[in-house]
Amino acid sequence: MVDYKFPKDFWWGSAASATQTEGSHNGITGETVWDRWFSEASNRFFDGVGPGKTSDFYHRYKEDIKNMKDIGHNSFRMSISWARLIPGGTGEVNQDAIDFYNAVIDELLAQDIEPFVNLFHFDMPIELQDKGGWENREVIDAYADYAKVAFDLFGDRVNKWFTFNEPIVPVEGGYLYDFHYPNVVDAKRAIQVAYNTMIAHARVVKLYHANYEGDIGIVLNLTPSYPRSQNPADLKAAHICDLFFNRSFLDPAVLGEYPEDLIDLLEEHGQLPETKVQDKELLKNNIIDILGVNYYQPRRVKAKEYLPNPYAPFMPDWFFDNYEMPGRKMNVYRGWEIYEKGVYDIMINLKENYNNIPSFISENGMGVQNEERFIKDGRIEDDYRIDFIKEHLKWIHKAAEEGCNVKGYHLWTFMDNWSWMNAYKNRYGFFAVDIETGERTAKKSASWIRDVSKQNGFNE
Repeated sequence: MVDYKFPKDFWWGSAASATQTEGSHNGITGETVWDRWFSEASNRFFDGVGPGKTSDFYHRYKEDIKNMKDIGHNSFRMSISWARLIPGGTGEVNQDAIDFYNAVIDELLAQDIEPFVNLFHFDMPIELQDKGGWENREVIDAYADYAKVAFDLFGDRVNKWFTFNEPIVPVEGGYLYDFHYPNVVDAKRAIQVAYNTMIAHARVVKLYHANYEGDIGIVLNLTPSYPRSQNPADLKAAHICDLFFNRSFLDPAVLGEYPEDLIDLLEEHGQLPETKVQDKELLKNNIIDILGVNYYQPRRVKAKEYLPNPYAPFMPDWFFDNYEMPGRKMNVYRGWEIYEKGVYDIMINLKENYNNIPSFISENGMGVQNEERFIKDGRIEDDYRIDFIKEHLKWIHKAAEEGCNVKGYHLWTFMDNWSWMNAYKNRYGFFAVDIETGERTAKKSASWIRDVSKQNGFNE
């Protein structure tokens, strides 16, 4: 008997993305926004390490998938690089990429690991970004064509698809807060990008449901917005924060419509996106089958201390200030609060307000710097990561016990990988990766999760 037993057929695994693992200099591939940005501003990447130098999954996938099997994975979420499959984003399909992704999918299945495949993880082909990226509705057409190619090529073996990973992040990073290319600060354009992304999502959900068998969903980083207090001003701040950063994607994906109070707020401030008449029906009729939930930290907010600068750009932050709760537990390496109960609160919200949609934790993890400090007898003793996972799993277990439709847990990530501007500053994996040699070494957490998967649970 185990203290925390999970539902039958629970998905144990991890998640990764193409750009962060394959290496953009490996094989035949087009350029993405990351290749462009690194060539223009390598100083913005930790230690000057760009997307050409990743953990080399492209050449070592068989070794990595064997290691996944060895530690009890029954599922793995990967992504396809649009720029690799169709260099330039439109036109001829790349046979080298077809061969690679076929080999990866076949190897996963041979090891009894179900592939969950995501179509877009921050990696716009640069040619399409030069046309405006998600600001341009022509890119929606190109994305739908790309999705059809992927479904036709791999859909005979892949039964779980995801349109986007964390679609709010390119909006925040690329069009609001200057931490992703194209480094624009313009809320009107940001909102258009967010809206067009969801139209692209709905187009592909419609395409999939009409022509293929399986489940299709989206992966959202849901960050609960907790008010400082129950004062009405703090409650309103948290509500608006939730509208911008969670419900702007969650509601159209799961309920098929945008929250009315979000629409009213954007209209009041002249920030509504351009739409087409048919969009509303498209969203309403093409909701997802499954939801991936990425959860790392809570968002704590309070009412504004001061009125926004009327001469500054419009921002979501006009309506709230961030709040640092006294006594909060921190991951000091990322500057993120650790609040395990957040994952339970998300699941209860999905149960009560989103039709208890089938969902799973598609990312959760703890990035730590200089993990070589914790090597003992050749192994990184990452007890802090084990504790982090265990405490989140306890709340996931409680949610499942209370009827939440939670079906799995995937760690970010299987092995240490390149992490956008942070490169290899913080390590997340079950397996350590030597940057120079590429050698993989299991951490203590790898043996722990193997036992958890085998027992479908764990003891206190």
